[in-house]
Amino acid sequence: MPPLFHRWSRTLKALFPFPVFKIPLHAGFTCPNRDGEKGTGGCVYCDNRSFAPNTRGPRASLEDQLAAGKARYRRREPGAKFIAYFQAYSNTYAPVGELERLYAVAVRDPDVVGISIGTRPDCVPDDVLDLVASLQTPDRRVWVELGLESSHDRSLAWMNRCHTAAEYADAARRCDARGLPVVAHIILGIPGETPEEMRETARFLAALPTSSVKIHHMYVSPHTALERLWRAGEAPMPTLEAHVAAAADVLERLPEHVSIQRLIGELPGPWCLAPEWGVDKAGAIAAIEGELIRRGTRQGSCLEAAAAR
Repeated sequence: MPPLFHRWSRTLKALFPFPVFKIPLHAGFTCPNRDGEKGTGGCVYCDNRSFAPNTRGPRASLEDQLAAGKARYRRREPGAKFIAYFQAYSNTYAPVGELERLYAVAVRDPDVVGISIGTRPDCVPDDVLDLVASLQTPDRRVWVELGLESSHDRSLAWMNRCHTAAEYADAARRCDARGLPVVAHIILGIPGETPEEMRETARFLAALPTSSVKIHHMYVSPHTALERLWRAGEAPMPTLEAHVAAAADVLERLPEHVSIQRLIGELPGPWCLAPEWGVDKAGAIAAIEGELIRRGTRQGSCLEAAAAR
């Protein structure tokens, strides 16, 4: 019986002969839609403290962040190795020389076997991608995590993303041309998007070089522009049933080789005002798996059905 979807853990086991864990890092970056380069205030939902715990207090050095992460995971798996995940804000948004200095902290660490760099599709000029590609060696993998969120420019504008779907497609292709696997981030439940529009986002990714996908649900964090809209009744949040159906729809339209790193956003209760079900990660994942079983489908089923016609 084939698996319901391609789990990220399966990819890691195929790549590495030892346990591997991601260590999220806060390197002190900002974003072009926060600093005035493109906009101010950030994305409508943005408060990095909701999903990046290391942004909630004073920022430690990258060396100390790596050391703390390694110690935490090695209490469970003494022989573990690590992926340094440059997570908070846009981690390619700096001059190449500054980026090289920051990435070197991960490169120098003998326990780091991978580097994953989270950023925006409008923050990856060719010279930056050339630098990122140079970090790859036979013993060290590198991924570029690009926030698409939606393939619909109307939704991107509503979220104050300050980039377009076309910019994402261009960035993904330029990453692929350098042998850099792309991890796409998408959001399901954006106010105003229909189920068919969310399916279109999945088809958009399926037509591009996509190595892995992180599916997030739309949620409200305190002190964001989205909180004001939600409290005014202008931004309803998705129900669990709607997210489950949308996530299953997306999985059915993604090729089987695309690994799934996330099916729901993960955040602690105080950072999630709505929806209430968003704090139950395990329950939501079980519900998505149950929906695929109920439908008798799995990842890529719709692609297979289309190819058979």
